[in-house]
Amino acid sequence: MQKRLANWGNYPAIISEESAYTQEEQLRSFVVAHHGFIARGNGRCYGDASLGKHSLSMLKYDKILSFDTVAGVLETQAGVTLDQILDIIVPKGWFLPVTPGTKFITVGGAVASDVHGKNHHMEGAFSGHITEMDVITGDGATITCSPSLHTDLYWATCGGMGLTGVITRVKFGLKKIETAYIKQKQIKARNLEEVIRLFDEYKHYTYSMAWIDCLQKGDSFGRSILIVGEHATKAELNPKQGQAPLQLPAKPRLTVPFNLPSFILNTFTVKAFNWLYYGKNFKKEINNVVPYEPFFYPLDAILHWNRGYGKAGFIQYQFVLPLEQKEGLVAILRRISEKGWGSFLAVLKVFGQQDSLISFPMEGYTLALDFPVRKGLFAFLDELDEIVLQYGGRLYLSKDARMKQEVFWKSYPNARRFAEIVNTYNPGKRFESLQSERLHII
Repeated sequence: MQKRLANWGNYPAIISEESAYTQEEQLRSFVVAHHGFIARGNGRCYGDASLGKHSLSMLKYDKILSFDTVAGVLETQAGVTLDQILDIIVPKGWFLPVTPGTKFITVGGAVASDVHGKNHHMEGAFSGHITEMDVITGDGATITCSPSLHTDLYWATCGGMGLTGVITRVKFGLKKIETAYIKQKQIKARNLEEVIRLFDEYKHYTYSMAWIDCLQKGDSFGRSILIVGEHATKAELNPKQGQAPLQLPAKPRLTVPFNLPSFILNTFTVKAFNWLYYGKNFKKEINNVVPYEPFFYPLDAILHWNRGYGKAGFIQYQFVLPLEQKEGLVAILRRISEKGWGSFLAVLKVFGQQDSLISFPMEGYTLALDFPVRKGLFAFLDELDEIVLQYGGRLYLSKDARMKQEVFWKSYPNARRFAEIVNTYNPGKRFESLQSERLHII
C-alpha cells in the first residue's frame, strides 16, 4: 500500500510502498523477494534513516515473548514499543536499562539506533544490555547474534540503522526498581562554564542532563538548568505516593491537532520561552520526587508535539565532541547565538566511554538542538558540521536528514569496516534507505 511517510522531524516526507506482517515466515518471504527496502518501527527517528522507496513496517510484529520477573530479563518481537513494555514491567518492579527521551519507539528501533539516555556515563547504550537478538539477513536466513556470537553482525546491527537486515527478536536485561518515581535535583547554572563544572560535580548521579539557553551572550552565555536523578526508594516517597509506589503515571491527553504556522517559531518566541523556562526555577536548587514520566519523557506528555514546527518540519541536530574538546562546544553555541537561530529544546548530556563499531556515543559532550526547516538552514548546518569535524566529533545517524557523505566518512572511524560487514549480510542493496543512499554506505 502506498503511503506518505515521514519520521518525527516531518522532513523529508516521501511516498513509500508499505508492507506489514505478523509472522516470521511472512517476513522472510518478503525479504528474499524484494530489494531496496528498509524496516521501519514507529517512525520516531528524526531524519531519513528508516525511509525508503519501499518500507517494511514492524508495528504488527509486536508480541512479548517472555518475561523473567525474578532475573529481570525480557524477550520481545522487534515491533513492541517501550511504552508497552513499561506498562508491563514497572508494576513488577523493573525498568528499562536505557531509555531515550521518548517511550514511543520500538525495540527494533532502539537497537538500530543503539539508543542512549541520561545514564550513558554510568550504564552505556542499549547495546550493552542485550543478551541476544535475531536478524533476518539478505539471504533470508535468521541469525542469532550477541556480544559473543556472530559478533560482526551484532555490532554492525547495533547503531547500523537497519542496513544489516530485519531485526525480529531481542532479549535484554532490565533494571530493578522499588518505585515508579525519581528523586530529582535541579540546579541553575549561570553559564556554560558553570554547567560543565556541575556535570563533573554530580557525575556520581545515575541520570543527568541539562537544558541550555542557546541565545544568551556575555556572562550568561550558555546558561542552563542541570537536572540529575535517581530511582526513588519507598522510604523517599511521601505518604500519598507510598500508597501505590509502582503505580503507572497517567497517560498523556494533550495533543497538537494540526501543523502550526511556521511564523510562530522565531527568535522572539524562542527568547521568550528560554526566559520563562530558566525563570521558572526561582531557587538555585530544587529537590523533589516526581513520577518517572516527566523526568524521562517530558515531551511525550503532548502528543504530536512535532507539529509545532509547522508543515515544513524540523531538523534535530545532535553531535558529540570528545571530552577534552569543550572549545568546540563553545564555538558551536557561539555560532548559533550569533545567528540568532536558537532552539526551544537544547539538551546537553555527557557520554561515558563506549567501544563499538558504528554507534554514535563517544566519551564527551553531546548537544541536541531543534531547528525548523527554513531557507538557509542546511548551509548553516554545513558550517556547524565543519566545526564538529574540526574538533573530532560526529553526528547522530538516527537524527540525521541532510549530512553530506564526506562528513560521515570522516567522522566515523570504523565506517569502512561497517560498510564491509553490511555488504556481507546485505548483498545487492536488499536493505536500503534514503540515508544509506545519500551517505553512499552501500
